Amino acid sequence: MNNLMNKFINKLKNYPMSKYINKLMSDPKNKPMKMMLISLGILFSAIFLWKMFQTLLMDHFLASGPPPVTVSAITIDYQPWQPHVKAVASLRAVQGVNVTTSLAGLVQSIYFTPGSIVKQGQLLVQLNADAEIGQLKALQASKMLAKITYHRDLAQYHVEAVSKQTVDNDKYNFQNFAGQVMQQAATVEKKSIRAPFTGRLGIRNVNLGQYVNVGDSIVTLQALDPIYVDFYVPQQQLSELKTGQIVTLTNSHLKRIYHGKITTINPVIDENTRNVEVEATFSNHQYELTPGMFAEVEVNSGSKLSYLTLPQAAVAFNSYGDIVYVIKKEGKDKHGKPILTAQQVFVTTGDTRGDQVVILKGLKKGDMVVTSGQVKIKNGSRVAINNSVEPDNNPHPTVGNGEE
Repeated sequence: MNNLMNKFINKLKNYPMSKYINKLMSDPKNKPMKMMLISLGILFSAIFLWKMFQTLLMDHFLASGPPPVTVSAITIDYQPWQPHVKAVASLRAVQGVNVTTSLAGLVQSIYFTPGSIVKQGQLLVQLNADAEIGQLKALQASKMLAKITYHRDLAQYHVEAVSKQTVDNDKYNFQNFAGQVMQQAATVEKKSIRAPFTGRLGIRNVNLGQYVNVGDSIVTLQALDPIYVDFYVPQQQLSELKTGQIVTLTNSHLKRIYHGKITTINPVIDENTRNVEVEATFSNHQYELTPGMFAEVEVNSGSKLSYLTLPQAAVAFNSYGDIVYVIKKEGKDKHGKPILTAQQVFVTTGDTRGDQVVILKGLKKGDMVVTSGQVKIKNGSRVAINNSVEPDNNPHPTVGNGEE
């Protein structure tokens, strides 16, 4: 600032306005003109001097350069890396049906509560079966009579009172009625609609007194524990998967991370997508996983490797190439502090894991990379490092409240 003031004073001394004012003031005849010219001279001189002072300030600012931009930075290093296969999955019940009736009838009783858990064989709905029960009792009576007749004629046959043909007719008549009784008993049982397996019921679709036809949906039943998780992987990754591998499931709406196992790998690859379907099984004791739900799964594959990693926020992903800013030292300033500049570098990225991304090419161990503040700098910009606020760099970020 002292240098600026000295330059300003030197220029003021050489300014010719002071000589002109002295000459004009020495002539007493021009007093009004003198006053006007003096006022104008002072005004224009002040404007001119102010502009000159602004020019000097601008020259000083440009000579010293713009101030450094504050950024955060990290020193890149090798990190252990577990290869994995990631995919989008959908959930499916191990068993799930719409409970229906195989016989038409009138709803006589309803024995379930929508949304409840029922056991296999539990009675859900009873259709009116009065006519079928009456027919069953008539057939049972005919069966009993045929049985008595058969045993009586059989005793008479032993004393040669009746022929063998009579006994045979009685026997087959008895067996015929026995078969009809079994058939009618099955018809009566079909009017009692039971749960085919243990699971959770859905919304009730029938009411008391309603007539239901064959195939009408009564209620949805889903077996939720365990539950299947289906996902597809490219054929190139098929060799990395095998049954029994641990599968990790996450969803932004779930409160924790779930772990299951691969139970089936489809032996056929889809000809249209060249993907293979994989089925994993998960425990679902709390019934938090629901059929049809969207989820993300991850399967660890292969042995651990070592890669250079960065926070994903440090990489600018572009269509023409991925770039990072590497901080370089460019000497020292007049106070002895190092001058840091940001140099743009193209990199080749690999897999991602949590908040991290693998750097395959473009950087080496020990390089200092800008992690935030890239939008404020360009190639060659001076920077100052402040790591009080850093981007997330967690390889295994927690989901929801962090429970696992």
